[in-house]
Amino acid sequence: MPLNVELLESSFAQIKAQELEFTNHFYTNLFADYPEVKPLFANTHMEDQAKKLFQSLVLVVESLRHPDRLAHPLQGLGTRHIQYGVLPEHYPLVGSTLLKALALCLGEAWTPNAEQAWSEAYSVVTELMLSGAVYSTEILSPALQKR
Repeated sequence: MPLNVELLESSFAQIKAQELEFTNHFYTNLFADYPEVKPLFANTHMEDQAKKLFQSLVLVVESLRHPDRLAHPLQGLGTRHIQYGVLPEHYPLVGSTLLKALALCLGEAWTPNAEQAWSEAYSVVTELMLSGAVYSTEILSPALQKR
């Protein structure tokens, strides 16, 4: 499924000017809608976390025309998320929250086409992150079991 790169880039250009607002919407909605994930952030400096989230989005959008540059960083991100206690069932919660934050920040520019483009992009990101997580558990599990 080819991604709608132009729409993703143009809509994210609008979001870039709203970084703080976007990340505030994201985490406020994530914790309000899915309070069960809040413990995953217990030892997290949220200001730094918000910056990391936004930097990840920048990486994804700026790499859309060179998708080969995304696999390794996103797989690594998936691997790190295992260490934070993130489970595969958390990914849809984050995806839903991401779409909600985008919709709030884009306002009238949040069209059905924009929603579809971002949903498809998030699916690709999730697949890559989970492949890193699966690879990590396949490699790490035997080593951890020997301890």
